[in-house]
Amino acid sequence: MTRSVWLKADDAVGDWETRKRRITAGLEAGVDWVLVDEEDVERVRSLGDVNVAAFRNDGDVRLVDDVEEAEDETPDPNENADAYFVGKGGEGDGTVDLPSDFSGSADLTTLRRDDERANGAYVRILSKDYESFAEEAALDADHTIVIGEDWTIIPLENLIARIGDETELIAGVTSAEEAKTAFETLESGSDGVLLDSDDPDEIRRTVEIRDEAERESLELRWAEVTAVERTGMADRVCVDTGNLMEHDEGMLVGSMGRGLFFVHAETAESPYVASRPFRVNAGAVHAYVRTPDGGTKYLSELKSGDEVQVVDQTGRTREAIVGRVKIEKRPMFRVEADVDGDRVETLLQNAETIKVHTREGRTSVTDLEAGDEILLYYEQTARHFGEAVEESIIEK
Repeated sequence: MTRSVWLKADDAVGDWETRKRRITAGLEAGVDWVLVDEEDVERVRSLGDVNVAAFRNDGDVRLVDDVEEAEDETPDPNENADAYFVGKGGEGDGTVDLPSDFSGSADLTTLRRDDERANGAYVRILSKDYESFAEEAALDADHTIVIGEDWTIIPLENLIARIGDETELIAGVTSAEEAKTAFETLESGSDGVLLDSDDPDEIRRTVEIRDEAERESLELRWAEVTAVERTGMADRVCVDTGNLMEHDEGMLVGSMGRGLFFVHAETAESPYVASRPFRVNAGAVHAYVRTPDGGTKYLSELKSGDEVQVVDQTGRTREAIVGRVKIEKRPMFRVEADVDGDRVETLLQNAETIKVHTREGRTSVTDLEAGDEILLYYEQTARHFGEAVEESIIEK
């Protein structure tokens, strides 16, 4: 599930200089969206590349005739936001009383017009009626922001259960700790959080929590090595990422899509070369490497800017950006292993610096022997163009 961090930076935050400092901190931390007033959209665009959401500057409450008149205006494309919200200065935040019959709601009418006037709803949960109002808005809103006035009252669980499939549900938070709670509520959690904080460290921690919440956790298992053989020369691929990897991290690669071997990053010093913690010497060009979406790519297909999945020994994953791919002819080993009677294998360079993970820990492929137990990811599925498919494919 993809999570997002939105940063609140409208005029309620302070003057433009205050808002600008907050937005700049958010851009540096890696927030996904910035929520501002409509007149600030162009200024945010000038600060950096980020999705911009905007409150309409007319209080969001318009009669139908007013909206039709506005449609005749030609907007400046440079000032367009990526999403527009109703609710501020209207019914959503309590400025205007909720109607007894939601069919008479100005905010909901604007959402239901199915034009570019608004595709998001902003609702403060001031009472049970506002919870119902948020549910109604979610039927037409691509994004629904809900702000709880009291974390002991906010019915976030109810909203996740009732409208989680209808809209992208964004929970208002003021700290990274609250963001963690929102992402974990009812296990599935909210799709995103709207952070209201000036603290750069709090913004950064919230983004880190987003990354943690998005990480896939894989069940790695042990397989018995049945053969380690010299095979001669082949085209070998080093995957150099734009991210530094930890000592216990690497990538999942293999000749067969159903069995991918854990190969360590080159984080260890050796008598022969310095450590390169951004690199995985991943094997021959034909091999698969696992990607963050759960698919695979051939090593030969990788190029700068692609994403690959980094995994640690416990199966925790994260994304990394490919910065460079080096393909060179090198002598290779064929490593074969048995998983419950199924044979899987891969080709790895015959070099002391290439490490796999065995029961004894990091082990050079040159020291690997039949009978050792090696760590890998195994799934009983075939792949077609990198996607898992339910069909019979023979790999040998």
